Amino acid sequence: MADVITTRAKNYSQWYLDIVKEAGLADNSDVRGCMVIKPTGYALWEKMQRGLDRLFKDTGHVNAYFPLFIPMSFLAKEEQMAEGFAKECAVVTHYRLKAEPGKPLHVDPTAELEEPLIIRPTSETIIWNTYKKWVQSYRDLPLLINQWCNVVRWEMRTRLFLRTAEFLWQEGHTAHATAQEAEAETLQMVRVYQKFAEEWMAMPVLVGPKTDGQKFPGAVYTLCIEAMMQDGKALQAGTSHFLGQNFAKAFDVTFKDKENKEEFAWATSWGVSTRLIGGLIMTHSDDNGLVVPPRLAPLHVVIVPLGKTEAERAPSIAAAEKLAAELRALPRDDFFGYEPISVKVDATDKSPGSKFTEYEVRGVPVRVEIGPKDIEKSACVVARRDVPGKEGKQFGVPLTGAADHVAKLLRDIQAALYNRAKAFRDSRIVTANTLDEFKALFPEREEAKEAGAEPLKFVYAHWDGTKETEDRVQKEYAATIRCLPFDGPQEAGTCIFTGKPSARRVIFARAY
Repeated sequence: MADVITTRAKNYSQWYLDIVKEAGLADNSDVRGCMVIKPTGYALWEKMQRGLDRLFKDTGHVNAYFPLFIPMSFLAKEEQMAEGFAKECAVVTHYRLKAEPGKPLHVDPTAELEEPLIIRPTSETIIWNTYKKWVQSYRDLPLLINQWCNVVRWEMRTRLFLRTAEFLWQEGHTAHATAQEAEAETLQMVRVYQKFAEEWMAMPVLVGPKTDGQKFPGAVYTLCIEAMMQDGKALQAGTSHFLGQNFAKAFDVTFKDKENKEEFAWATSWGVSTRLIGGLIMTHSDDNGLVVPPRLAPLHVVIVPLGKTEAERAPSIAAAEKLAAELRALPRDDFFGYEPISVKVDATDKSPGSKFTEYEVRGVPVRVEIGPKDIEKSACVVARRDVPGKEGKQFGVPLTGAADHVAKLLRDIQAALYNRAKAFRDSRIVTANTLDEFKALFPEREEAKEAGAEPLKFVYAHWDGTKETEDRVQKEYAATIRCLPFDGPQEAGTCIFTGKPSARRVIFARAY
């Protein structure tokens, strides 16, 4: 299967789509802009869900569920929200179809809703309308609620996982008695996303606020995590928003404080989506197929018994099953989410080469081969997916102790993937001190698409802080300010675009 994957150097966009298809992650659906997530892709999302859900609950959050449909009047109550999402909303106007003999199925014109319903693009409005019933006193706060669900945003240009009309996500919505509490929550949750991205996805991220021009509609400010893909483009991988009292005022969510004074609640919201799967693919995968960090791999280890005949294979199969049982029986710990190591013994009659290629394309972190010659030596061959070819193979690994050896190797692969991705990203973060330097780093779009083109970069540059300059840079160079990194350079200077004073450097990049 690997020979049908376009190389990254030849066509990065097609390479990505080939990986999604050949690794069995998703298909385009017959509904425009939507996708079918296949079992392997959904198993990956389930792993992400379980890891994130535990991090949410460790920080005091609980799960709930709110309606898919939102009355249009709710969206209109928050002006910035209405303006920000108006062009992306799917609207339900009728509640019944009509089937008449000899006529095609059609909408019953007499079944028009009194008020149109929006299929949720995000749930702030309906949740805050609900919180109005739940919050009466400071004793009712904080409300720390998350929901796992789907949302719809009517995208015109879609790409599997990265941007689809319907996608899966989680959205946290919290209410607090003070601004300080809400701001602490906003920071805490972006750090939770950073922890998950770096420790589970092995994907290094920059963390910091968005500009006012890039923040979430209705937010006072937005914090984000930004990752670099192998083509040098940025991927916004998670956001956390301090909403101030905007939604509490729009939906009249008030409470009596300790002095019996009536106050509006303070709000946050935060979310990540199945876009993370796209980020994982583009951070780690290679021209041979998918590469999955072990902490998120649906299948950790495949064991392939070898032998030309059934009689030759029988001892290999027995040794493979024994090793598989030993791997599954290892003590469960935090690294694997307190779940057993997932192992498959492939004793099918397919050729060894086809099996090796299949599991390579699907990104299984470790492959173990056991053949007649290995049995004679009470040993096996262990291959790591992150290092293709002979360099990634370990020969003569004793079967006694092989389970512990493989478990350690899975941890080593996790660390190696993070270190490799971080080294790549860090090598491509540069500084532009003049407009000419900036122009050279953001070539014309068609030039940047040429086969074999050098990956793009993240560029630190001074900016005068105005939306006008930000919009101009996006229009002229197709580059956006990704964030103002917390750990980035803080020195003041001069904007390279206007010559006006600049408070600090920000990160520019092209993005998905």
